[in-house]
Amino acid sequence: MHRLSALVFLTLFSTLCGTVPLIADEPTTAAGERVALVGAHLIPIDGPEIPSGTVIIYDGKIESIGPKDQVQIPAGARRVDASGKVIMPGLVCTHSHIGGVGAADSSSPIQPGVRVLDSINVRDPGFKRALAGGLTSLNIMPGSGHLISGQTVYVKLRWGQGMPKTIDDIAYLDESGRMVGGLKMANGTNSQGDAPFPGTRGKSAFLVREKFIAAQEYRDKLARAGDDVEKRPERNLDLESLVEVLEGRRTVHHHTHRADDIMTVLRLKEEFGFQVVLHHVSEAWKIPEEIAAANVPCSVILVDSPGGKLEARYLLLKTAGILEKANVRVAFHTDDWITDSRVFFRMAALGVRAGMSREKALEGLTLAGAEMMDLEQRIGSLTPGKDADFVVLSGDPLSVYTKVLETWVEGHRAFDRADPRDELFAEGGFGAGSDTEPFLCCASSGVSQ
Repeated sequence: MHRLSALVFLTLFSTLCGTVPLIADEPTTAAGERVALVGAHLIPIDGPEIPSGTVIIYDGKIESIGPKDQVQIPAGARRVDASGKVIMPGLVCTHSHIGGVGAADSSSPIQPGVRVLDSINVRDPGFKRALAGGLTSLNIMPGSGHLISGQTVYVKLRWGQGMPKTIDDIAYLDESGRMVGGLKMANGTNSQGDAPFPGTRGKSAFLVREKFIAAQEYRDKLARAGDDVEKRPERNLDLESLVEVLEGRRTVHHHTHRADDIMTVLRLKEEFGFQVVLHHVSEAWKIPEEIAAANVPCSVILVDSPGGKLEARYLLLKTAGILEKANVRVAFHTDDWITDSRVFFRMAALGVRAGMSREKALEGLTLAGAEMMDLEQRIGSLTPGKDADFVVLSGDPLSVYTKVLETWVEGHRAFDRADPRDELFAEGGFGAGSDTEPFLCCASSGVSQ
């Protein structure tokens, strides 16, 4: 009861009086305001680390970055003393299930027309957990119980600009204003089962080939029909999605574990020419040269339900380092909840401990993932012109003692550990699972909703 009273008091106090951020004076960036973060150890990712540097943000973008004594701060810019802190790009997760997602059902093992964006709850507390871990962009995926379980969606965690109301507020958009994402596929035991699901690996590959051949024929019919509406085939949402894959407009994100399953994916990629990212790859250490020869990147998870999935039996911490040495592009992912988004930094630390270089491990949390989502022109490094997505740390990113102090998205602070409400999501506890601002709706009664 005393703990509850204290938490309610903290919430009421912070609401009435405001909170004191760790490195800035305002809870967000005012319109038209330049902010200069001065004195932090900067990790740009696309260049060498800067022991004491300045990064200037303006209009949601990174305007300039460099050593403190070489960056001129414009008149009128708000200076923030970030001495003793570490600043690096916001983290990118290529494989997350945050948002209470659901996609394909049990009617068929292949459902590429299903869109995960139609099932995402933007008020899911998992998004705040992700921000507490320094994540700023996610590839939200449907599950892996199907050969093709549906379309993924790439999202930006814009909580610093107010609580999002719909998926439209956080989704990445292409030049036409259309939400962008990939296609989730899987093989191995996950997608096997009773009919109509395949019972063997061979039948799984057969069903995928059959569907892609149908998509090729559908694409060719559309091309022959041109603008003649009467000659166009009946619209097919499943085949439309696969045509996007065939034409390079949608990347396949493929769940696969065993070495033989990985090779099956590489054969399908070669046969149909689609762009693919291999996910999980527990046994990639057995075939690094083959993956490198196929010029296919890997999104690796170094902890994957130990004891819970037979296919992950031979998962090794050394996998990321082995792939790096073979010149395979490597990113990490959470598969949240498999790895809690709040401890995503540990994935890179484990990779380094097992032989991966520090440089590539940090790229694996940021720029490599951005590349696998075709978003590297916007995110993944502290590069002038890119989105002002960054994380402020208390120490080195690979130290288990380091804490995420603040997470900024497009120039706005989206997570602030100095705020008791945000700290609650970082540490866990009563009220952390609420889909509203914790306690604010019910502080008078002391009941969390």
